[in-house]
Amino acid sequence: MDTIIKASDAAELLSLVPALAGFTPVRSLVVLPFHGTRAPGVLRMDLPPGDDTPCDYVDDVLELLAQVRGCDAIAVVVYSDEAATHTRDGLVLPHSLLIDHLLGSAHEEGFHIVEGLCVLPSGWSDYLEPEPVLHPLDGIPSAPELPGVDVVTDQHTGTELPPADLAARQRVGMALRDLDAVLERVRCGGSQLGSDENPQAIGAAVMLDDIPSFAEMLLEGEEDPPPFACAALLWCLHRPALRDAVLVQWASDHATGMRAFDAQLGHARNGDRTPSEIGDVFLGRAGDPDPARLRRALEVVRYSVACAPRDLKPGALASAAWLSWALGRSTHADAYLRMSQRIEPGHGLTALLLRVLESALLPMWLMERGERLARRAG
Repeated sequence: MDTIIKASDAAELLSLVPALAGFTPVRSLVVLPFHGTRAPGVLRMDLPPGDDTPCDYVDDVLELLAQVRGCDAIAVVVYSDEAATHTRDGLVLPHSLLIDHLLGSAHEEGFHIVEGLCVLPSGWSDYLEPEPVLHPLDGIPSAPELPGVDVVTDQHTGTELPPADLAARQRVGMALRDLDAVLERVRCGGSQLGSDENPQAIGAAVMLDDIPSFAEMLLEGEEDPPPFACAALLWCLHRPALRDAVLVQWASDHATGMRAFDAQLGHARNGDRTPSEIGDVFLGRAGDPDPARLRRALEVVRYSVACAPRDLKPGALASAAWLSWALGRSTHADAYLRMSQRIEPGHGLTALLLRVLESALLPMWLMERGERLARRAG
């Protein structure tokens, strides 16, 4: 939620949804929460399988809206691959019972209803019209170009892991083997590393002496991390205390990362409580991360997942899910969590984040960012 838009009519509103979302939704319910006459972003949910039990689904949508402070009006757009039904009484739009329930409940909660639209393979229409008609899709203007937004095919685009050929995976696997050998020797009290140790593995072990600086270094490169940096990252993401500190740092800054790392060490060694300002960042309750910083971190982690051996993938996949969630990409987060769950069903962070997604909880910074932009524009 970082661009404020205004639309003069329904067709123009439909043209703006892909630009705001960054993709063209499919099989989705999209809600635009308005602050006055402006909508600072979109909320998207998968459509339910049918209209027979819409109550729980509507409750979930309203709970999601309750997280958007300052929202006083909504527009709803259904993207369905179903066809409208022509009857003697007129056109019946798919999911009409659901939308009628949703809009009625939202109105009872005090929300003004701006629009209730649907986009189908055969055209677009309006749920609020007493006698809806289908309008041609080519009547929807092209999505405007917004700064920093590339509109992709749909909400699932980009969940595929980046390519990593066999040679790249083997290089990371050998780097992990050599790094583990060095770390094991150090752990066992080896003060002098022998000439048989890989110098790059020694360098990677030295990087792990200062994990906050290492985490920051990973964000500064333009390319995919080299094998030993990738191995060192996978080593960190496999260890929950280190992983969580790295994620907090990527969602804040180097100094906060140092405090998070110290807090995690204190908890592991002495059972110290994690300071609330650190825990709140991890839980999405505080902070205002730089989206570009999170996107770069996600690129690095996704590449590391692609190169990782199977047993190290869950921690990295859960990290990719957390970064996606922090960016407001819940569909991507869910895809990574399902991959992780298939490998390690009991993985801790994976289970936690799945509960977060099932509860439709969003990071507070997404809501606050939209609220600030709306105030600034108003």
